[in-house]
Amino acid sequence: MGLNPKILFLITFGIAVMLIGAFYLFNSGQNNQTENTATSENVDFSASFSIYTNGTFRIFTAPMYHNLSADVFIEATNPNIVNVKKSNITWADFFATLPMKLNENCLITGTKQAFCTNSDFVLQFYLNGERNQSALDQVINPVDKLLVTYDRENASIIQQQLQSIPNSQ
Repeated sequence: MGLNPKILFLITFGIAVMLIGAFYLFNSGQNNQTENTATSENVDFSASFSIYTNGTFRIFTAPMYHNLSADVFIEATNPNIVNVKKSNITWADFFATLPMKLNENCLITGTKQAFCTNSDFVLQFYLNGERNQSALDQVINPVDKLLVTYDRENASIIQQQLQSIPNSQ
């Protein structure tokens, strides 16, 4: 007993629609990847940062922090200077290249020390002298200065820390 021609037509039509839909989804994903890649250009500039925890200046002189990405990196000669080689790199992109974890509430160092906002201490971000808790989401620009500090809130200490961020040029 054969299939009813109407049912056979509906099955064939359904398969054709699924194949066309799959083709469309696959190609639209390819186009988005091409567009995102096209917006990233080669650049060559620097910015700077400093990290303090409980008043202690964190140093990045250990080789485990240096030259870890071709797009954004620090070097042994001046590990508080961020070298940016691709456009549209955010501060989060930079910190993701380092053997540490950093988000708006928590810093976990390369030696696994945790500094997380709690009732006594707060992790704060200052971009170019202004408090900015979403600084990690900001694209790094030439001569930007980022301060990441974990301590009790104290305006005079923060001003000293801001002054200590090196110039990148």
